[in-house]
Amino acid sequence: MAKCVKPIEGIAEPLVRWYTAHERAFPWRTEPTPYRVWVSEIMLQQTRIEAALPYFDRFMEALPTLRDLAEASEDVILKLWEGLGYYSRVRNLQKAAQQVMCEHGGELPSSYEELLTLPGIGEYTAGAIASIAFGKRAAAVDGNVLRVMARLTDDDRDVMQTKPRRELTELVRRLVPAEAPGEFNQGLMELGETICLPNAMPKCSERPVRDYCAVAGEERARDLPTRAAAKPRRVEQRTVFTVITEESPRRVLLHRREDKGLLGGMWELPNELVDATDTMLMLDTSGSVIGTKPLGSGRHVFSHVEWQMNGLLVKVNPFTPSEGYRFVTAEELSPYALPTAFRTYTAQLYQTLTAEEEVL
Repeated sequence: MAKCVKPIEGIAEPLVRWYTAHERAFPWRTEPTPYRVWVSEIMLQQTRIEAALPYFDRFMEALPTLRDLAEASEDVILKLWEGLGYYSRVRNLQKAAQQVMCEHGGELPSSYEELLTLPGIGEYTAGAIASIAFGKRAAAVDGNVLRVMARLTDDDRDVMQTKPRRELTELVRRLVPAEAPGEFNQGLMELGETICLPNAMPKCSERPVRDYCAVAGEERARDLPTRAAAKPRRVEQRTVFTVITEESPRRVLLHRREDKGLLGGMWELPNELVDATDTMLMLDTSGSVIGTKPLGSGRHVFSHVEWQMNGLLVKVNPFTPSEGYRFVTAEELSPYALPTAFRTYTAQLYQTLTAEEEVL
């Protein structure tokens, strides 16, 4: 006998009721100002909630208002973001804040359409801010929501493809209630984060919209939605140079990456592909190299590329570095946001710079 499933148009009331009773007390929920909601949504892109919490608190303490963000130096915002990765997110956040100061009198616009005009704000983020911070009837459809909707409707298509994603998003738009749209959107997200889990059987006995789900309790729910196989990451073999001066106080050489591309504009330890010798050539031609020592291997995975690294400690006599490079002491190092990709080599960098004994 066919399963009796209630029409999906009725999910708003039980979902909002469940969310209101079970919502987790995150700081952007307990004080949902537009600025705080916006920063949290940008921060949570490609970051787990648990990992983002201390960063959010630190960010709000340092930059409590939109004006503070707009006027902060780039070094400050990058340092506050250090460890979260995807640094273009915080750069766009500041660009958008500056645009809001110029075009909207420092007040984040409330409409979905105006929010979409700001750097770094796409359809999901615009819908989340409009509904959660301003109570506007707008959809906020992320990966969690797409998974929930695919299971509710027994849609086995790849939801990352344009057509099914567009159709499921349009369905959510129709379902968002005029009352409590923010709670509805957060309820769908919470459902996907805590009950309707990816690559696992949903906890259907706890699911507040079980009666509206076409696959509730069925094994095949685990496999919905279909996802295309991910493309293999490109692997790069790199040498990372920790270049330390002989003088006291010791200084370490930093390099600023090009503004565009991976880790654009970030300061880093100089590094090269294994078949490239630019950094070592620069040091050799300066006539400053005293000695070298291996620092072991490291690995860092980005979304589309994997770095397999070998470190090299290089002790040098002081020299004037070329453009884009800079020597800094241990005291000067702290404001620099060094990417976590180099954590294997930066974890002990302060101790290396301040150690009384010889480092090589």
